Amino acid sequence: MSRRISRTSLTGLLFAALVAVLCAACSGSERTSSSKCPGDGPTCRTSGSPAPSPSAAASTAVGEATDRPAASPSPSSSPTKQPTATASAGGASGAPASRVDCASPGACGFPDADTTGPRIALKPKKTGYWAIRTDGLVIRGQDITGALDIYANNVTVIDSRITSDSWWGINLRPGFSGLKVLHTEITAVPGKGPDNGGVDYAVSNMGGSSIEVGWCDVSVFGDALSMGQGNLHDNYVHDIEPFINLGGEWQHTNAVISGGGNTGHLIIRHNTLLNATSLKQGASGSIGLFADTGVVRNVTVDDNWIAGGAYALYGGSTGATGIKVTDNIFSTEYHPASGGYGVVAHWNHGGTGNVWRNNRLSDGRPVQPEPAS
Repeated sequence: MSRRISRTSLTGLLFAALVAVLCAACSGSERTSSSKCPGDGPTCRTSGSPAPSPSAAASTAVGEATDRPAASPSPSSSPTKQPTATASAGGASGAPASRVDCASPGACGFPDADTTGPRIALKPKKTGYWAIRTDGLVIRGQDITGALDIYANNVTVIDSRITSDSWWGINLRPGFSGLKVLHTEITAVPGKGPDNGGVDYAVSNMGGSSIEVGWCDVSVFGDALSMGQGNLHDNYVHDIEPFINLGGEWQHTNAVISGGGNTGHLIIRHNTLLNATSLKQGASGSIGLFADTGVVRNVTVDDNWIAGGAYALYGGSTGATGIKVTDNIFSTEYHPASGGYGVVAHWNHGGTGNVWRNNRLSDGRPVQPEPAS
């Protein structure tokens, strides 16, 4: 026996269908552009011009420096990785086990120009050398020609651009801590730096504590990210510019460099680190862990796209301990062995806590360090 449907019920069904259609229309690009992303998260970045984040939109002006941090100026200590279409279940770190034959780092889900750098409109500001002495200062939305020398605690540089005319882009002095550099472009004009036309450090940590550098677009500097301890994640380091230094020699170049002697932990996770410098022009490493000032210890190198240098990775040498190198892609885009001479040098096989696991060339071949001589 069939059921009759009353006019009231039919009206309700039509209304529900109309609501469903409207909701489906809101689920496309308009919803993406209006979603409430955290002010420090990369999840709303697209290949086009990014919309300002809520925390940025709440600022009193574009290009401001304030002495009070925003409610959420920095990511958590364990930044969320961006999922990729090609990802598959992988090693212990959660990184994909097989991401090979990609046309570019971005095609494999690694940082590039579309997922790093400032997300909001910038206000030009020529500062020259700027010594910062205000604890808790937040520099947001500024297009700075100059360099930041930081003598203060808990300074945040976010959604900005630094075009350096000094030895560094951003430098944290000894005795100070809490620096965060997020969603910022750090570069210089080739041939115009103080070291015989060259520039040395994009971000330098001279302090004795960890700093955070995340979602930054870094180029030109000879030793781009220089520190013994820190949390370097989701950065795009590229187009390192070789130069002959004031000593008349080719400056050695590294995308990340650490001189050893650190007491804290250096985390290098989910970055694109490119060093295309030729062997004749001072190429050192994409990641250089050197025992220049003391023993290298407690370094995590996880889920990065690494290419170039004499060796792509210098592993810390004799005495290095607690060095964990896991789930990295060593790209062959510059050299068949990723680095000009090979993937890794000075790896301490017998070091306590040293781990080498699930590292591959970009064509899928597994790589292992050669035994120490």
